[in-house]
Amino acid sequence: MNLQATLKILGRTVALLLIASSCSANELQEVDGPNVRVMRHEDGSRAVFVRSPDSKVLTKKTYSANGVLTMVTTYKMDASGNPRGCKIRDGQNQELFKVSYGYHRVTGLLVEELMFDSRVKRINKDTGKEQPVQRVAYLYDAEGKRSAPIVYNYLPGKTFEEVFGVKSSALDSNPFKTKEN
Repeated sequence: MNLQATLKILGRTVALLLIASSCSANELQEVDGPNVRVMRHEDGSRAVFVRSPDSKVLTKKTYSANGVLTMVTTYKMDASGNPRGCKIRDGQNQELFKVSYGYHRVTGLLVEELMFDSRVKRINKDTGKEQPVQRVAYLYDAEGKRSAPIVYNYLPGKTFEEVFGVKSSALDSNPFKTKEN
């Protein structure tokens, strides 16, 4: 690709990034492009995904049905397009959580997510290491299909729903059970 074509693509990307960062949710319908995607939800809310030109950073901005920015998640991506980690901020840009992602060494499949509280560093008294507030694990069947997430909440005295505002995930069925069993 020549320099002029690269600069043209970069210019469009910067323009889309500026538009996406300054628009309300209702104005975002027109910004889909090579590095921007808009996902519209049934409740009227929207998620806007903006990818850096080098594909190393992916930013997801979530807007309520009335156009208020409610959450910003910034993912750092690896060369294969998988997230290696992310930071989650609220609509006022307050960092809430940081997340690391773990992949199987041989298959490259996502096997674990560790979520840490950015506001309060929790140290495990036995190991001296920072302790996550949540761990999400994934299992895979023989065909490589991922199970529903298995969620471990490490905040004492609270349910998953009380902490995160949604119901916890659970396996609907055993992914290893066949029809014959």
